[in-house]
Amino acid sequence: MPFTHGALLPLLGAYKRPNDKISEWLREGVLVPLKRGLYVLGDEGRDGPPCLPLVANRLYGPSCVSLDWALAWHGLIPERVHEVTSVCMRRGRVFDNPLGRFSYFRIPANVYPLGVEQVTASAQETFLIASPAKALCDKVLLTRHLQARSRTSMQRYILDDLRVDAGALRGVDLATVRAYAGADVKTAQMKALLEMLEALS
Repeated sequence: MPFTHGALLPLLGAYKRPNDKISEWLREGVLVPLKRGLYVLGDEGRDGPPCLPLVANRLYGPSCVSLDWALAWHGLIPERVHEVTSVCMRRGRVFDNPLGRFSYFRIPANVYPLGVEQVTASAQETFLIASPAKALCDKVLLTRHLQARSRTSMQRYILDDLRVDAGALRGVDLATVRAYAGADVKTAQMKALLEMLEALS
């Protein structure tokens, strides 16, 4: 679990200079800095690797893991994705820290909540991630200069360019895609995506 500088201070009440102790722990790797004032425990203090989507949610929010990282997590694309990608309603940001790169892309507020899923990885780890449908819609929405406005051209983009597994698209939540198509954001492309997915269903 990521935790804040403020959460550490009550544990260091016996120290006259608690910030010096925190700095020492950072040098020794007891703590791993995520951004100013936010940390996770180092390797020796954890039972396993950090939960990256949970870290992404906590680094900058409100946000939801989506786009390439979510597509890979759901098994829609074959590539392993190293950068944790999220969508948010605030301005986009990028954070580089010892756990990797975390990038955030702004999308309109009216589509942000569509298709958001809450996943529980363990008793302490719960995070927000885009459903397969939302991850696809966000990818289409944020791909610059995407001219795919017909079912055929969208199919080429999704299956050939993104290398999405066609079989994995069967059963995708069409209600989320319909909501995106009616939200006045890249309307032609969203309708083309909907038509393509309907044809595969």
